[in-house]
Amino acid sequence: MARQETLAAVDLGSNSFHLQIGRVVDGQIYPLDSLREVVRIGAGLTADKRIDRATQAGALEVLRRFGERLRGFPRQSVRAVGTNTLRVAKNAPQFLREARQELGFPIEVIAGREEARLIYLGVAHSMPPAQHKRLVIDVGGGSTEFVIGAGFEPQLTESLYMGCVSYSLKYFPEGRIDKSRFKAAELAARQELAGIALAYRGLGWQEAVGSSGTARSIETILRENGFTAQGITREGVERLRGLLVKHERADPDRIAGLRANRAPVLPGGLAILSAVLDELGVEEMAVSDGALRHGVLYDLLGRVQHRDMRAATVAQFGRRYHVDAPQAERVRRLALAIYDALFPGREREDDADRQLLEWAAQLAEVGLSIEHAQYHKHSAYVLQNADMPGFSRMEQQRLARVVLAHRGKLRKMQDAGLEGADWPLVFALRLASLILRRRSDVKLPLLRVAGDQGGFEIELAQSWLDDNPLSAAALEDEAGHWKSVGMKLTVSGLSDKKVSVLARG
Repeated sequence: MARQETLAAVDLGSNSFHLQIGRVVDGQIYPLDSLREVVRIGAGLTADKRIDRATQAGALEVLRRFGERLRGFPRQSVRAVGTNTLRVAKNAPQFLREARQELGFPIEVIAGREEARLIYLGVAHSMPPAQHKRLVIDVGGGSTEFVIGAGFEPQLTESLYMGCVSYSLKYFPEGRIDKSRFKAAELAARQELAGIALAYRGLGWQEAVGSSGTARSIETILRENGFTAQGITREGVERLRGLLVKHERADPDRIAGLRANRAPVLPGGLAILSAVLDELGVEEMAVSDGALRHGVLYDLLGRVQHRDMRAATVAQFGRRYHVDAPQAERVRRLALAIYDALFPGREREDDADRQLLEWAAQLAEVGLSIEHAQYHKHSAYVLQNADMPGFSRMEQQRLARVVLAHRGKLRKMQDAGLEGADWPLVFALRLASLILRRRSDVKLPLLRVAGDQGGFEIELAQSWLDDNPLSAAALEDEAGHWKSVGMKLTVSGLSDKKVSVLARG
C-alpha cells in the first residue's frame, strides 16, 4: 500500500458527525483540521426504528460538506464509520447508499465492541504512555462503551445500548427535569450495567478516563461552576444533578459552561454517567481529548503501514478454531492465483476484494471445529456474528457470504445478498477448494481461467482430468451449480501439446 502522509477519519455518531484530518510524522498523527456538526440522527429514529426523512436530509447536507473537504484524498487514506443509530435503524442501508454518494467514500457500520476498541485506541494515543490498567468510559449519543486496557491493548470491551440522546428523549421529554425523572433514568442505566459490572470490577483498573462529548461537556460545566478543579468526580456529578433539578431544565443562560447545542442531551448523559460511577465504584475520572475518530485514524495508520488489526484477528481466529493451517495456506495461494488470473494487471496491494478473498480462504474452515457436515454454514455463522476486531459489520457480512457460498449448492445463495463483485471471489474459492480436496501438497495442474458477468471458463490439461476422475466429475457438477444461478461455467481439456506450449510461454 502506498505511503500516506495525510489521513482522515469520519465518525457518524448518534449525536454529532465528526471529520478529523491528521498528518503522519514518524508514526504519530498530528491534527491538521477538524469539523464537527450536531446532526443528532439518534433523535430522528421513529418508533419503528427508522431515521425520519428530515433528519436524513440534514445528515446528508453535512456529509456533502465533509465530502468537499475530502475531495482529492485517495480512497485508502479515508475511513468513515457509523455507530449505534446506524446499527439499529431499519432503513440504514438506504440512507448509507445516499450518504456514500455525498461523502465520496465508503461508510462502514461498526459493531459496539469494535467501536469500544477504536475509542480505547484513540484515548491511549492521546494520553501519556502508561502500563497500568485504564478504564475508559465513553457515553455517546446512542450507546455507551466500556474498555479496560493497558498500553495500547484493550483487555475487556463492551457496548451498552444507552446514550445521551436516547435517554434524554425517553426520560426527559421536552427538556423537563425533576428528581423522579433522574431516578428513573439512573435506574434504567444501572439495570443495563448489572450484566457487566462484576466482570469489570473483577479485572480492576488503576485509572478511570472519560472520552467524547458527554464527558468533556460535563467536566467543563463542573469546572465553570466550581464543582471540581479538573476531571469528573462523583461529588461534582451529584452537585450538577442538584443544579439541573433546581432549574428544572438544562438552561445555558443559568448554568455556567453549558453550551446551547449540548443542553438538550445533557440530562440523559449525566444520568448515565452518574449510574456508571455508582455501579462501578468510580470516585473520580480524568477526561481525554481522544475519541473514536482518533482511534479510527490510528487504526487506519496501522493499515497503511501494514499493521492491520484485521490480519491479526484472522490469525487469532485460525488458532481459536483450530483451522488446518497447511490446508488453509494451500487454498489461499491457489485462490489468489485464480483471482489474479481473472484480473490481470490489477494492482494487488490496494485491492480490497483480493484482500477479502485471502481472509475468506484462511477462515473458510473455522466451522469444522463445530461439525463437519455443513461446516461452511457454521463458518459463515461464526464470521457474521463473532466479535472480529478491526472488521466492520459490512466486511463481516461479506466475508460470511463468500465463505457460505464456497461449498454446496449455489442456488440456495440467491437470497443471501451476493453482489456482482462477490462472484469472482466465490468462483476462486470454490475452484481452489475443489482442486485441493485431497488436502495434501500435490503438483497442481496448469490452469487457465477467464470470466465476465455471464460466467467463467476453465481450461485444464486433459491428461490431468483423466488422471483425476473425482475432480473431473466435481467440475461437471460445478457447471450445474453455476447454471442454477443464471451463470455459465465452461470446463475444457487441453491437449498435452498445448499444455507444453503454455508451460514454455
